[in-house]
Amino acid sequence: MSQEKTAIQPTRQEDYSEWYQQVIKAADLAEPSPVRGCMVIKPWGYALWENVQKSLDGLFKETGHVNAYFPLFIPLRFMEKEAEHVEGFAKECAVVTHHRLEDDGKGGLKPAGELEEPLVIRPTSETIIGEMYAKWVQSYRDLPVLINQWANVVRWEMRTRLFLRTTEFLWQEGHTAHETRDEAWDETMKMLDVYRVFAEEYMAVPVITGEKTAGERFPGAENTFCIEAMMQDRKALQSGTSHFLGQNFAKAAQIQYQSREGQLEYAWTTSWGVSTRLIGAMIMAHGDDNGMVIPPRLAPSHVVILPILRSESDGAEVLPFCESLASDLRKQTFRDRNVDVVIDRRDMNAGEKSWQWVKKGIPVTVEIGPRDIGNNTVFVGRRDKGRKERISLNRDEFVRSVPDILEDMQKGLYERALAFRNTHMHEIRDWKAFSEFYTPENQEKPGIHGGFVRAFWCGDTDCENRINEQLSVTIRCIPFDQAAGKKGSCVACGKESGTEVVFAKAY
Repeated sequence: MSQEKTAIQPTRQEDYSEWYQQVIKAADLAEPSPVRGCMVIKPWGYALWENVQKSLDGLFKETGHVNAYFPLFIPLRFMEKEAEHVEGFAKECAVVTHHRLEDDGKGGLKPAGELEEPLVIRPTSETIIGEMYAKWVQSYRDLPVLINQWANVVRWEMRTRLFLRTTEFLWQEGHTAHETRDEAWDETMKMLDVYRVFAEEYMAVPVITGEKTAGERFPGAENTFCIEAMMQDRKALQSGTSHFLGQNFAKAAQIQYQSREGQLEYAWTTSWGVSTRLIGAMIMAHGDDNGMVIPPRLAPSHVVILPILRSESDGAEVLPFCESLASDLRKQTFRDRNVDVVIDRRDMNAGEKSWQWVKKGIPVTVEIGPRDIGNNTVFVGRRDKGRKERISLNRDEFVRSVPDILEDMQKGLYERALAFRNTHMHEIRDWKAFSEFYTPENQEKPGIHGGFVRAFWCGDTDCENRINEQLSVTIRCIPFDQAAGKKGSCVACGKESGTEVVFAKAY
């Protein structure tokens, strides 16, 4: 029996890494730019990012945050104020040293005016935002400061992959300052939960919440917390982080305020962020061998209507029917949006047109030809179902049922991803089994293997490093759901431990 041909070659099982690249290309999401390591986000991909922005921005504002914008350039001396921070980002920093170009006498251009002080293109903005907060905060009455910015950052990467790791990427970074440690701690936890809610309820991606180890902590932070998601190759993707910065950055930037008792105190600060790697997460969590599968809550459009015109005369009857259908669909609401509909009028082969939308991952595809109009029916396909499961529905019944279809898809994608994660989440208690679990059968072509492992860890950095060096496995987080009183042996050294951690190979 011949295997059904898929739109994406190779398939996930054949070559997951190349499959990922081909999905991005087939879905027309992005492509590499002329600048090495950077990407051009194309309209369909950017529309997806805009929906991520809009949804997250609403969640931020519900929790009292406002947006602002800070400069792309950071004076070098600002970076030098927080030693641990600059050390953590030093190798990733892009630096501007000149401010103009001049003729080199050979038909080209060369940098001419050297800056008095080099400027770092922001890898993150704690230092420059801290400088501004130091001016704005004078009294406890000025606190809290709850600001987010939507921006781009640059981290010089040697090995890049579209959406997951690029030299320049888009993100949001929240930066807050508080009167007390408890307030800053509560903020850190609150924003971590906002990310969890967004990942699970909007992206339909289940996540594990927990704390990073000291070795994985954000440079300069006292604590870093994260959400970790499993992709379909069973690797982990860190999908959001929230940092409790304590008073480290406040002391470096001199963010001080007069307390209620009249004393001069340092503020307590936090930062938190997610990036365009969330699009990579959706591709790898939900995509299949025919392309992208977009959760309806974030889809640029919910429904595409494809007029089937077999002759020029068909258009006079079919196109008005499509327009009327689109108008009625747009009056329906799904969650917090009107149903978004696009009519694809392009003059091209109907089958090819349909396949393009399948690869783009649009949730619902509707095909309409003269025969459908005569029967007052529409031919409907759901992206989360196979193409063979497309069905004919009464037009009015379809209009009424679209919100329910989208809701069912949204929940179904989450449940499918959760079931996949649960299937590939294991408890392992000894080094031999742990090592075998993460060792592929074919070392030259590892393929899909491993998964998430919950195991005990003694807390020793040497054990953490040993595991990473030998197996390319890292501690993704110390999950919050620790069982009280549960003890076991460290998977690396055998020492008794009461701390379970989540291990995985990761992006």
